[in-house]
Amino acid sequence: MPRRTSDRAQPPLGVNVRGHIEEMPGRRAPFRARVHWYDPETGERRRLSTSHETEEAAANWVTRMQQAAAGGLDLAAATMTLREYGELNMQLALRGLELKTTDPYLGGWKLRVVPALGHVPVRMITYGAVDRAVEGWIADGCSRSVVKNSLAVLVRVMEQAVRDGIIDRNPARITGWQRQYQQVQDELDDPRALALPDWNALVKLADALVARSAGQERIWREVVMFAACTGARIGEVSGCRVGDVDTKEWTWTVRRQTTPAPGGLIDKGTKGKRARVVPLIVEIRDLVERRIAETDGTRDARLFTGPRGGRITTAVLRDATYWDEVVTKLGYDHLRRHDLRHTALTWLADAGVPVHHLQKIAGHGSITTTQRYLHPDRRSVATAGELLSKHLSVPQGLRAV
Repeated sequence: MPRRTSDRAQPPLGVNVRGHIEEMPGRRAPFRARVHWYDPETGERRRLSTSHETEEAAANWVTRMQQAAAGGLDLAAATMTLREYGELNMQLALRGLELKTTDPYLGGWKLRVVPALGHVPVRMITYGAVDRAVEGWIADGCSRSVVKNSLAVLVRVMEQAVRDGIIDRNPARITGWQRQYQQVQDELDDPRALALPDWNALVKLADALVARSAGQERIWREVVMFAACTGARIGEVSGCRVGDVDTKEWTWTVRRQTTPAPGGLIDKGTKGKRARVVPLIVEIRDLVERRIAETDGTRDARLFTGPRGGRITTAVLRDATYWDEVVTKLGYDHLRRHDLRHTALTWLADAGVPVHHLQKIAGHGSITTTQRYLHPDRRSVATAGELLSKHLSVPQGLRAV
């Protein structure tokens, strides 16, 4: 987040705001952007400044400040994060609500809106960012009413930002989240139904995606195979570094994920906010060794990058391989990139991995989520009965304590 200094004054409408950029080498954010204007009544000089990592970001900030001044907007408000703006204007945003409504709204703001979007400047929040936040709340198991209350308080805060002239449209007024909620709930209820049936199906899919991609790049096969054999999300695959892989124990410590953010892609912690260790099975070890050999050898080198060296996201994988076209042709119309994770976890469950181990590999916060991957078919039930009979057939004095 850029550091800000301010006289916190609002220029009169139409005042001339000048800006310039100064490079300050040796700093983490070396480009200092400044804007200033003169108060027409007092003649005093007013100013704002921020530090940015790139000159382009600094120039964009100066432009936004000049545009804000042209509309008579408080420049300090124009740079606020959602959290700052919400804390300053919450009482105004929630005016007219009854106390019984205010309490759940404030709970949704504190527990869901701020952690998901609080760090983002108000002017940079998009429909897509809100949509991803809502999807995350649903995936975390929030009830329909909790999602509704969290979204409602965000709508009210952003509506106040519209009235203040900070933004033109309210990006929190998204539609279709109820359908999205039902889709995710169906997925959580039966994730096994979304998994590929077997190894041959996975290989066939991976090869078909490479064949359809421009340049028939091998990297797409490797990403798909790696994800489907580790139970990782595509963003976590993209965030994997050479130093995260232990080729002696053949494990991968999942520490980060690549995710979209204002201004581009960033790396941040995993969805569960904690690192987890997953096994690297024999079938993909040659792949891993080849990927390591193709890096510069440093521990921070990314194990997987696009053909031009860029970071990979689920959208990049979809577009580069014509994913929707390929899976439809193979008869897997339902299959999404995230279903590679469902595939791995289903296979691990069917292989007999204990549920508490599977929970750690998956990074699930609740074991109830992990249990949905288990398949208590008749054979499993019959086996349980056989084990109980065997236990009872042993004389009591000889049973293990």
